[in-house]
Amino acid sequence: MKGFGLKVTETGAKSYIYQYRIGGRGSPTRRYTIGQHGSPWTPTTARTEAERLARLVGQGFDVVAQRQENERKSVSLAMPAYVEAFITNYLTTQWKDEADGAATLRKHVVPVLKSKSFPSLTRSDITAVIDKIPAGQMATRRKVFAILRKMIRWGIGRGDMPQQDNPLVGFEAPPAPASRDRTLTDGELVLAWNAADDLGYPFGPMVRLLIALGQRREETSAMEWNELDAASGVWTIPAAKSKNGKAHIVPLNDVALAVIDGLAGCADSAKSANSANSARRWPKRGLLFSTTGKTPASGYSKAKARLDKLMVDAEAKRAKETGDSAELIDAWRLHDLRRTMATGLQRLGVRFEVTEAVLNHVGGSKAGVAGVYQRHDWKEEKRDALQAWGRFLEQLAAGEPEQSNVVHLAARG
Repeated sequence: MKGFGLKVTETGAKSYIYQYRIGGRGSPTRRYTIGQHGSPWTPTTARTEAERLARLVGQGFDVVAQRQENERKSVSLAMPAYVEAFITNYLTTQWKDEADGAATLRKHVVPVLKSKSFPSLTRSDITAVIDKIPAGQMATRRKVFAILRKMIRWGIGRGDMPQQDNPLVGFEAPPAPASRDRTLTDGELVLAWNAADDLGYPFGPMVRLLIALGQRREETSAMEWNELDAASGVWTIPAAKSKNGKAHIVPLNDVALAVIDGLAGCADSAKSANSANSARRWPKRGLLFSTTGKTPASGYSKAKARLDKLMVDAEAKRAKETGDSAELIDAWRLHDLRRTMATGLQRLGVRFEVTEAVLNHVGGSKAGVAGVYQRHDWKEEKRDALQAWGRFLEQLAAGEPEQSNVVHLAARG
């Protein structure tokens, strides 16, 4: 057969080849390697393959170029590269927390699937990813599953995987984690606040703002200076960053203002947002919590472990100095600070609707028909509630039930 042959190297290795030209006698010869002699390539099977290639060439196809394109595409469809393509082309524009989504894929998906090709993903592969996450981290399992589901849908829409090969068809999502009701005690809250001071930047002041304002971790960690209005003492969380997709106005209490002033380097951190003499000069752009200057700080788990140890050590020191038994600090999460503030507002007599408004929580008083017709923004009520919470925190640190002789938390040390 014209163009079909056997290539033998100096070492004795034998490979079947097919040579051809595209474009006539003047065009260069192209050589297509069919495969090494042996199973499955014998003279008969290799000749059959060469005949198939000859028919394609006769129809104008450059089979070498086609193979190179297929090889290039197979590399881009390998999971590490495909994950990065998904992050670049989808998460950066369509996902509310692109940094968290990207970190989740790189941490939980890529190490398990390694160089697996995206179109060849199976239900067993998805199971392997989910099972690798500890059973106690149900929220993480659900987040990984949700991002994988979006990536697979995105890939199918692009034509990178046939619809009928979707490995998630019939695959049940991991169950929702059990509802938590953990709140920090008053003593734990003071321990967390003081330990945050020793934790340092960026997580120390971030934890303090989580305590002072009760907003979501992802929203707080991504806080930017241009979202803050120093004159009115307000933080506006854009809809694009808000979990429920609704812009959220957060009045800053004096405790939060002191933390932010510290980050900005303001000399007078005790001025109230309502003070007529307030003349804060905060930066106009950039992230408040970042080690790179470009992305929000990451590494919450390590920072939280350090915070826990600082709290335990501080409690042990207190017990030793007073002769009391050290209080056991049960496991808690940063999200529990949000629940702690909500519970605290109820203790302070704040209306349920106002508490929900402070948390930007769609549910309860905002659900259903009430949510459609209730357009009051609760701005002033939210300010009063958060100021009351700030005073409560200051009183906790002072150890006094009354507001006199208050020791400001920000003044510690």
